[in-house]
Amino acid sequence: MKTPRVYKTEAIVLRHTKLGEADRILTLYTPGLGKIKAVAKGARRPGSKFGGHVELLTHSLLMLARGRNLDIVTQSQTINSFLPLRNNLWRNSYALYVSELVDAFTEERLENRPVFDLLLNTLTWLCETNDNDLALRYFELHFLHHLGYRPQLHICSSCNLPLQPVTNFFSPHQGGVLCPECSYKEPIVRPLSINALKVLRLWQDCDYNTARRVQLSPKLWSELEQVMKAYITYLLERETKSTAWLNRLRKELPKIPVDNPPKSD
Repeated sequence: MKTPRVYKTEAIVLRHTKLGEADRILTLYTPGLGKIKAVAKGARRPGSKFGGHVELLTHSLLMLARGRNLDIVTQSQTINSFLPLRNNLWRNSYALYVSELVDAFTEERLENRPVFDLLLNTLTWLCETNDNDLALRYFELHFLHHLGYRPQLHICSSCNLPLQPVTNFFSPHQGGVLCPECSYKEPIVRPLSINALKVLRLWQDCDYNTARRVQLSPKLWSELEQVMKAYITYLLERETKSTAWLNRLRKELPKIPVDNPPKSD
């Protein structure tokens, strides 16, 4: 159905870039239109009518007018500014990683309401909990599922036989887990422990509150992060900028004020 000349939509600001002297191009994710780009005229001027309504990682209600190349934001109202994300370096960095993944994986004007809901929920979780790593791993698994990249965790992705309770292997190329016998056929695989496989299976099919009840060792957290990172990097054919920033942050945290998140424009 054709979008009306003027329309209203909820949107989460994934990214923004400067345009001219005072305008800003917004990359937005919406529940009904998927990812769209729009211009907020004068948004960078002091005292702009848009105020903080179109800042990065803001959930807003927007009125837009269809333009020749880009739609134009005419009105805006903040629904949730996710203030805790702006006051903590770690939360801000994790949220930017989530928004970068949504931007990188999605095409413009391709509706995917589950992705919008997951994004909105994840930003809320990052505001309300200190389980930032859990929020990211849970987001990654369910985000990939909604995009059609759900990893196969129950049968071998090559021979299709049920996986046994032994150390198996994750293959980004095969999009899932390989049994030990089939792992030799793939040039790039990563060992996957029994416990890591159990956790991934649980998180893949449970709600967030259930996932939060799982207690993991630092070693298991690291293993899960590396498996998901390898799969996402393979699918994107590159490492995200936010991943590189998070790696740097872990090394340099003592040098960086925690209450001074990196600025973005």
